[in-house]
Amino acid sequence: MATNQDQGVDVVDHTAGAAYSSGDVVVLGTVAGQACTVGVALTDIASGAVGPVAIRGTFNLTKVSDAVIVQGQLVDWDASASAVDDNVATSATGDVPGFGMAMESAGNGVTTIAVQLLPGMGTLTA
Repeated sequence: MATNQDQGVDVVDHTAGAAYSSGDVVVLGTVAGQACTVGVALTDIASGAVGPVAIRGTFNLTKVSDAVIVQGQLVDWDASASAVDDNVATSATGDVPGFGMAMESAGNGVTTIAVQLLPGMGTLTA
């Protein structure tokens, strides 16, 4: 099971379009410009297999090193960096702005952050 789970979770079964390791971020809902949900794989999931993905809860996720984030701030998923970014960054294709809320402050040089997942709150960038 994922070792970065911090609080209670709601879980969905997800058919993986790619291979995921336990703890990886998984974007559910892949229509650009529409609402989507960012979750966390709770086990390793092979491409094409069905596996558990948490869509609620607080998880310690990789953060863009130079992002400055304050507790309570909505955060973005930066697809190219595979990391949480502040909401000041310009979103690129595949990014998911506003997918979660920072549960702690994390400044420049910090590479992880606790994020509460907010199902259906992100929007996949075209």
